Amino acid sequence: MIDVRRAETRYPGGDPEAGIASLHAFSFGAHYDPDNLRFGALIACNEERLAPGAGFDEHPHSHTEIVTWVVEGELTHRDTTGHETLVRPGDVQRLSSAAGVRHVERNDASQPLTFVQMWLAPLGPGGDPAYEIARGLADSSPYALPEAGATLHVRRLRPGQRAAVPDAPRVYVHVVRGTVRLGPHELGPGDAARAAEEKGLELLGVSEAAEVLVWELTE
Repeated sequence: MIDVRRAETRYPGGDPEAGIASLHAFSFGAHYDPDNLRFGALIACNEERLAPGAGFDEHPHSHTEIVTWVVEGELTHRDTTGHETLVRPGDVQRLSSAAGVRHVERNDASQPLTFVQMWLAPLGPGGDPAYEIARGLADSSPYALPEAGATLHVRRLRPGQRAAVPDAPRVYVHVVRGTVRLGPHELGPGDAARAAEEKGLELLGVSEAAEVLVWELTE
């Protein structure tokens, strides 16, 4: 089963007057959809656009694995465990909020910032907050998130180039840029596909510079 969700069906959020534009793939914040709460461990996939100087002031998280992928620009991250970093395109940032942490996310640069932020439910509650940044994740280097029973794969495809999709109980595919084909479905920027118990799936590049995030989910 492959369930395709188009970019235009995402729920808009954020605060446009403050320079924040958000698109949500799942029930989130003021938008409650009881039929779209999660897909496996994945509970949020937000596209965020921050104007220069805009950002999210200090706010709390708990019992959530937060993974951030910068599309363009530069994200400033600060948290109450003492981390302060700049996250750039190609980097994977993970904040394990565990029993509780607060953080700030801002665009302190002079250029617009776009990033995709994905939240996953951990396999167990509690623990100590943790932070990690993997610089310049390559296509051949999956990013494992054992706390949520998940692995993130990045696929960058040229026209005609193929890439295998992991065989897993659930797979979530999000197109960051470009156009790809997944089975019989053509997916463009912001489109997503949720596949359950599918085997032998492939991504096929259709346009130049396609970039896709693929979550391999064990539950």
